[in-house]
Amino acid sequence: MATIYDVSQLAGVSLATVSRVMNKNTNVSDKTRHKVLDAMEKLGYRPNTFAQSLASNCSNSVGVLVSQLDGPYYGPMMAEIESSLRLENKHVIIAVGHSDAAQEKDSVEFLLDRGCDALILDVEAVSDEYLINLSKGPTPIVLINRYIEQISERCIYLENEVGGYMATKHLIMQGHRHIAYISGPAKKHDAIERLVGHKRALSEANVEFTSALCFEGDYSEESGATGMTYLLQQRSKKPFTAVVCANDQMVSGAISVCLESGMRIPHDLSFVGYDNIPFARYISPKLTTVNNPIHEMGKMAALWLLKNLYNKNIDVNNVFMPELVIRESSIPV
Repeated sequence: MATIYDVSQLAGVSLATVSRVMNKNTNVSDKTRHKVLDAMEKLGYRPNTFAQSLASNCSNSVGVLVSQLDGPYYGPMMAEIESSLRLENKHVIIAVGHSDAAQEKDSVEFLLDRGCDALILDVEAVSDEYLINLSKGPTPIVLINRYIEQISERCIYLENEVGGYMATKHLIMQGHRHIAYISGPAKKHDAIERLVGHKRALSEANVEFTSALCFEGDYSEESGATGMTYLLQQRSKKPFTAVVCANDQMVSGAISVCLESGMRIPHDLSFVGYDNIPFARYISPKLTTVNNPIHEMGKMAALWLLKNLYNKNIDVNNVFMPELVIRESSIPV
């Protein structure tokens, strides 16, 4: 097995020069760099990155923990994280928590055991106390889509309560007073905040929140369809003219049930979603929704680490504001 010494001998350079080439140090001429790289290729030499990380106390890898891998929400976030870090020669190791506290903790331990320089966490089930204690450890963490006051400087988050308020306020401004709601899971922080915003908009308009017109979904298309089926069953006793869904995927399931029932959208029911995922602008009718810049938050989490861990001179924005995107799925009553 070839060693760094063999590379230096074949290239005719010092061990220090070989080391500089492997670490992509710019203080090496192109001619010398090519000599070293050619020698490495001829010898089949591969640097022991694990040993290098032990020696330098830097693995140039970042652990990323997300709730799930499928769906249109997490892909853009992970893509922005990876591309932003890759530009600085950092790599990502991805783990999944499945919105379960035990699995989230297990994934955190997995990433820490891999020697990651830092962790980017999109976690929903572990407690604030767990994350506060984790932030005191030797491995820096930054949170996406979650706000904890005690470690607010490590949080990259969206004002979800404001977004929930915007969605319902839009319908109220269109004259709707009987508004149904399909929420996200009650255990998820963003779902809780969006529902709080919905209730605030109703309260400001002196409209009573009706629990019979609220269904708890799980952010999937299937739960949107199930929720809509339930709400339509309530409609004879509790009529409504509009529906707010806590994410766009549930809207797609809900609208499909309405269309299968022979309803015309938005003439029979107006809809407002949340997230502004790509299909929202292509379905018919085009979806009125709240923009959730999750890809930008992913990028910002990566930039936070580049600034605070790798000492890059970068501006970081911790707080994002939602925006209402008005399209065709909601009309005046």
